Amino acid sequence: MKDIILTGPKHAGKTCVGKILAPFCSGIRGSGCEHSFSCVFFDIDDMVFEKTGKTPRELYGEGKNIFQKAEAEAAAALFNINCRDNASPCRAGQQRRIIAAGGGIIDNQEAIAIIKNSGATIVCLNISANLAWQRIYGFGSKELPLFLQTENPQETHRILHEKRGAAYLELADIIINAEDKTPEEIAVEILNSITGKA
Repeated sequence: MKDIILTGPKHAGKTCVGKILAPFCSGIRGSGCEHSFSCVFFDIDDMVFEKTGKTPRELYGEGKNIFQKAEAEAAAALFNINCRDNASPCRAGQQRRIIAAGGGIIDNQEAIAIIKNSGATIVCLNISANLAWQRIYGFGSKELPLFLQTENPQETHRILHEKRGAAYLELADIIINAEDKTPEEIAVEILNSITGKA
């Protein structure tokens, strides 16, 4: 089993699903490996914060290029050392990663190139613009990110969501319709898709 990267629009549920999926995947035998392995969860946005001490929104406020540089560096750090890069076969205890990418990573060409070259399975969680917008206001914060602070934030969001969504669908190895599903249901669907179960 390869690393899994969860992609998709903002508020598609990537982090929540990833935290559920990681323990589901532990113990599955990987292709070419004689032993089972454990899966661990990483969130690229969290890695950006750990490295810089600032949230992605704070970094974006300092400049889009500043945030994207930190995001690409976090993605590169994840794939610096991997089982497939070792001379020896996979060994017992080898860790695979379930990785949640930020909702805007599709606009970061450097980070996307790293993801494409990683060999990981790219999963897109696809949701509608309407559901994503509802979640923006349902998480307790009314403060919009800078790029949505326009005369018509919802329309700006819709246009951006649809543009990014099309790019995510093109990038993905596996597409999951995440509309009106619980995180647990989505995690099971991803696992079934990867292991070939009906």
